[in-house]
Amino acid sequence: MTTTPTAPSERAAHARHGYSSYQITLHWTIAVLVVVNWLLGQGMSETYEALEAGQFVSNYGAAFMHICIGITIFLIMLARLTARLRRPVETAADSKHPLLAKLGMINHWAFYVVLLAMPPLGLLAWFAGAGWAGALHSLLAWVWVALFVLHVGGALVHLVLGENIIRRIVRPTAGT
Repeated sequence: MTTTPTAPSERAAHARHGYSSYQITLHWTIAVLVVVNWLLGQGMSETYEALEAGQFVSNYGAAFMHICIGITIFLIMLARLTARLRRPVETAADSKHPLLAKLGMINHWAFYVVLLAMPPLGLLAWFAGAGWAGALHSLLAWVWVALFVLHVGGALVHLVLGENIIRRIVRPTAGT
């Protein structure tokens, strides 16, 4: 039987090895929204390029959805960053391989940087016509793809090594 620690120091130590249900919900919500927005990105690019070329655009649906989802991702990422800073999780705790733990930590923080930078850049490109922001936004979309591949690949490597780290982002720490 697992009991939930009651003292603040016990709760902090206990929580460090897994994510709360709130953090897990934010993680998977962002994951779904980012994939959807990446898929909508082509329609957004076509609309943006047509407007840049002075062409008539009759359907702003993909662009509107992309902008709305991007803003939503940004807001949820702020909530996720706040939750992560208030309740840190020790990434090396479940790995027997320090290099993999360090690479995982770098990958996670790179996700925060990319997913917090992309929405403001996209908004600058769309509403202010800042071409440099649009170019950087597009570049970061491909950086996100690389981070995603590394993230999933790292999770699979941990599974092959017998380290079930994935359970931490699927099942909340007891009592959270």
